[in-house]
Amino acid sequence: MPEKTADTAAATETETGKVTITAAGPDAALAAGAAKPDKARSLWSDAWRDLRRKPLFLISTGLIVLLLLIAAFPGLFTSASPRDADLAKHYLQHPNWGHFFAPDWFGYDGQGRSIYARVIYGARASIIVGVGVTALVTLLGTVVGMLAGYFGGFTDTILSRITDIFMGIPFLLGALVVLTSFENRAIWVVILALVFLGWTQIARVARGAVITIKQADYVVAAKALGASTTRILLKHVLPNALAPIIVVATIALGGYIAAEATLSFLGVGLAEPTVSWGVDVSSGREQLRNAPYVLIVPSVMVSITVLAFLMFGDAVRNALDPKMR
Repeated sequence: MPEKTADTAAATETETGKVTITAAGPDAALAAGAAKPDKARSLWSDAWRDLRRKPLFLISTGLIVLLLLIAAFPGLFTSASPRDADLAKHYLQHPNWGHFFAPDWFGYDGQGRSIYARVIYGARASIIVGVGVTALVTLLGTVVGMLAGYFGGFTDTILSRITDIFMGIPFLLGALVVLTSFENRAIWVVILALVFLGWTQIARVARGAVITIKQADYVVAAKALGASTTRILLKHVLPNALAPIIVVATIALGGYIAAEATLSFLGVGLAEPTVSWGVDVSSGREQLRNAPYVLIVPSVMVSITVLAFLMFGDAVRNALDPKMR
């Protein structure tokens, strides 16, 4: 009987007596249908894989989704109007904790308006300011940082010095001075005032990331192949510089919401008839001794929102930064 080699098929008898042919040579992997090797995962896929396992990310995402729903569809959470006032019936009426999600759940303010309704409708203005400022600051700061970091030389010197000048201006103090020059402080005025002073941090982060990326082999190869500057910036540099920019932007978003509330509290931010948490905090300080809930409820909403975005930003930072893993 000829001796079996590694390339011959091996016959094994099963319990039922049937014979099963098993490949035992170089074609064994193909015969067995071996799985293909895993594809190389990108930074974003690895980050998403880690984020889904983080309770911090899940909790903060749930809070942010809820806040966005409240801001987009306040009518789903209350049927009361935030501007309906009845001094004779509801002046500083205390909260009624037995009626959940009712107009009197958080009580009424000094003008007889439902605090619960104002908290629900106030989310829209506060979140619009935070998201709007973050989007514009990210856009402006990324453009300035990319131009300074990629071109270097005289361009980098000019843009960096302009950035340093704006960084030297205290953020809240500068916003206070800018907003006092406007008589009608609508939402877009507050957004532009905060953008005017808040783009510097992302610009510095983008500049540092681009300086590192432009020395990479794929950027050098793109230049050697004759790719245009615009294509290199948009196709190779920007996608690889987005990670630190997104981290800074998500953490800063909560700070911009707090800045709007602070400016409104000081009387230079949003004002009546705009419904926002900052406006309610400002009006509630007059009733701090008699009815502290008028001040506490919108302040708690601001704190929860800021905390949610800070938690979200921390989770994203930990997922995108290899040193934090």
